[in-house]
Amino acid sequence: MGGQAKGKKKNKPKRKDNRPNRDAGIVGLTPQERMKVRMHEKAKKKTAEKYSVQQLLEKAEECVDTFDFEMASLFCQRALDVEPNNLQGLDMLGHICSELGDTQKAKGVFLRAVELSPDEGHSKYMYLGQIHTGQEAVEYYTRGIQVLLAALDKQAQATAQAGAAALPEEDPELPTAKDVCVAYCSIAEIYLADLCMVEGAADKCREYIEKALQYHHDNPEALQLMASYLFSTERNQEGKEYLLKSVGLWLPAQKESASSSRTEEDSQNEIPPYESRITTAKLLIESEEYEMAVDVLEGLLEEDDEVVQVWYLSGWVCYLQLEKAKEQQEREGREVTEEEKEEWKALKEAARSYLTNAKKMYSKLRCDDQPMLEHVEQLLGELGGEMTEGDEGEEGDAILDDDYEPCSDEEEDDEANAPMEH
Repeated sequence: MGGQAKGKKKNKPKRKDNRPNRDAGIVGLTPQERMKVRMHEKAKKKTAEKYSVQQLLEKAEECVDTFDFEMASLFCQRALDVEPNNLQGLDMLGHICSELGDTQKAKGVFLRAVELSPDEGHSKYMYLGQIHTGQEAVEYYTRGIQVLLAALDKQAQATAQAGAAALPEEDPELPTAKDVCVAYCSIAEIYLADLCMVEGAADKCREYIEKALQYHHDNPEALQLMASYLFSTERNQEGKEYLLKSVGLWLPAQKESASSSRTEEDSQNEIPPYESRITTAKLLIESEEYEMAVDVLEGLLEEDDEVVQVWYLSGWVCYLQLEKAKEQQEREGREVTEEEKEEWKALKEAARSYLTNAKKMYSKLRCDDQPMLEHVEQLLGELGGEMTEGDEGEEGDAILDDDYEPCSDEEEDDEANAPMEH
């Protein structure tokens, strides 16, 4: 009809477009940034077509074995580009980042792994415990121990079902009772240091060390930790017994490896980490076990001569040996023998040599431990000052040159094999 108004045309609902928007992630980026993102996407696609995730992770592992952590990181990241939630890749990348010193990235990677798989894989909790402090660190270690114990129970059940005849070969990747021991030691160390002022800290510390020793009764680090705890509570004799038991488990192996054809890998499996052995030397000096301390320190210097503290402790123990010998002679109220004079001279020269090297290395490495430097200078003052090349004694202790640059074994071999100049 002419006078009737036309009804409004209804808007039809638009069909939802479910196609992926390729540009969604690059809105707001500059042209250069958009190009970079697209090239990265192309590289991901090309990688996925050429290599499987497992192959990329194997490549990363090969690089880790040769200490090429930068390249290992690239392979690992490429694998995670293809499969972002791959737990093996996340765990590997976390450890690679920690080796490269990128603590924040490592933390993020491990937290992502915790989110994806909270009940499997203890190592991520161990690392998170290392980079945190106080109660937060304790909580991460505790959670890691829970995962470890569950895995050990699972292994025990599988072994019982399979029977002794069908026992598989030992897998180094599987968790062990030693791992539980080390984790309990980590918690005990927190109560010995960060949380030492918390009420009941001493009791907690001892409790966790005892738990550690339940899982690995002859673990050198756990025994040494018990010694440290006992020294801190002024039970020195008992602490000394634990310390000597700890050192007796690995020092003979270190000496044997130095004088035999045993492989470095075999001996390192028995010998505690470098930092732990520095603590061993300190405790032995505190216990007046000077000769044993010298053996430990000599092994450390042979392994790595770039650690100022080891040079300092070597000089300090020689100084203490000299003082002890003089005190004994005075107590006996007799004349000094010629043999004693020679021995005292050798100890004095050795102490000066070590302390001179400590001071040179301190400057070279730009260390920041003023109390140690002051003690080094005080001891050198008492011993007659720094040693120069002209003062080198009969012991033949090497004095580091002012332009000394530590070199690797490989560099030393290259120098030895280099043709002589005529």
